[in-house]
Amino acid sequence: MQAEKYIKKVADIVERRLVNIISSSKIANTKLKESMLYSLKAGGKRLRPALMFACYELKRKNFKDILDAGCAIEMLHTYSLIHDDLPAMDDDDLRRGKPTNHKIFGEGMAILAGDALLTDAFYHILSSNKSVPIELRAKAAEILSFRSGSNGMVSGQAADLENENFKKRKYSNIKLRTMLNYMHTHKTSDLIIAACQMGAILSGDRENFEKLGIFAQNLGLCFQIKDDILDVTADKKKLGKLGSDAKNGKLTFLTLYGLEKAKKMAEISYEKSFEALSALKADKENIDTLENLTKFVLRRDM
Repeated sequence: MQAEKYIKKVADIVERRLVNIISSSKIANTKLKESMLYSLKAGGKRLRPALMFACYELKRKNFKDILDAGCAIEMLHTYSLIHDDLPAMDDDDLRRGKPTNHKIFGEGMAILAGDALLTDAFYHILSSNKSVPIELRAKAAEILSFRSGSNGMVSGQAADLENENFKKRKYSNIKLRTMLNYMHTHKTSDLIIAACQMGAILSGDRENFEKLGIFAQNLGLCFQIKDDILDVTADKKKLGKLGSDAKNGKLTFLTLYGLEKAKKMAEISYEKSFEALSALKADKENIDTLENLTKFVLRRDM
């Protein structure tokens, strides 16, 4: 299926379910729910659940069987964005064209909204998706916790924070390349790996599990390089944020390699993603969806 059509289909279904999940809670604090919903309803590509569902559909037919797992990864991703925007982190005022969560609800409530989304994500993986055996749901939760915690995304975020104003530290080019690769392998690729491998494991597909990890690692790198490029080149209104990398002295593919080399590196990662897809064992029609999503990552303009 064409990438834009598939992403829109996924986004519509996931967003409706996310709103229902949070709104239907009779226990949660009202202001906390408002803060959580504010960021969940801010939009976004919903690429991670789209990748999860496409990987699930390599072997199974109906991704709605794992809808709440797709919502869970989007809840976790949204928590990371709320915290990333905080004054102690990137100190951003805009996210997806709207004021960031802490600008509306205050820093304390924004932190709590992120905490709640992170914790609730695992509840919804384990307690929902009842058509999937509990041992597979538990394995999916294990994958997500490993890839998003101190072994994964959070360590990437820590490295990003640690490497602000890197030009003042006079690191060697070898050191900078190592730091950049570490940072984005964990900050970006790990959650994309989690999405793809969760889709595989929830479908019972162990045959393609490792291959999808290789695919997702390269796709995540392509996504991040493209993100760094867009932070400088994109229309800020279309991008929906002001672009804080330069303000914060961030180590990025552009600040280290320059625009033209960064574009070439994105192409190389893109090609490696396609190589990994060619090794998958599944119907070509189902692989086509993943190929189209890969093309979308490289060609996107926001």
